[in-house]
Amino acid sequence: MNERGTSRSDHFRFSLGLDAEHASKDAEMSALNARLAKVRQVIQPLVMGRLKIPAPRSYAVGGGTSGPRLERARTTIIGEVSRDDYDALIQAAGRLPGVRLQGMTSLASSESRASLADQLLKQALETGQRLAQATARALGLRKVELLLIDQRGSIHRPMQMAARMGEAGFRPGEAPKPRQSLTLKLNYCLR
Repeated sequence: MNERGTSRSDHFRFSLGLDAEHASKDAEMSALNARLAKVRQVIQPLVMGRLKIPAPRSYAVGGGTSGPRLERARTTIIGEVSRDDYDALIQAAGRLPGVRLQGMTSLASSESRASLADQLLKQALETGQRLAQATARALGLRKVELLLIDQRGSIHRPMQMAARMGEAGFRPGEAPKPRQSLTLKLNYCLR
């Protein structure tokens, strides 16, 4: 039995790309550090918990006929934001130089995920029982006994969405809802 459902978004995981370019590696890293400090200052009041910022990647771009050779440094900033600060974070990130909003992922609360998992399990068992009884009736049998439940896993899928900047603002209720699915293998004895 396969059951699927969605739950309400409780908060969101965001991913911001941050980069800087300059003629030298030292200047490029200084520019990236300055931009990172500004991003932290602007978004930290909106963030739930800690930011995750991996070490930057640095590489050369351009040169030759395509213009002067530049050094580029790039990193990612990952964090979580509440429903209430969803639009504020999108707007703030969109106004910062060198920052790209790479996406927002809808996340459900642990209580909501557990409640949906329980609901999906109940639906799968009811569907399995109903199908086993229909099969028994079609075969002229009267007794249906559940022998084995093999839970293949409850899969929680946060919903990724690309966020685009706009003047009207963004509403958390318009974001895709987190999805969850459950797969059960049910073995019955029909007599």
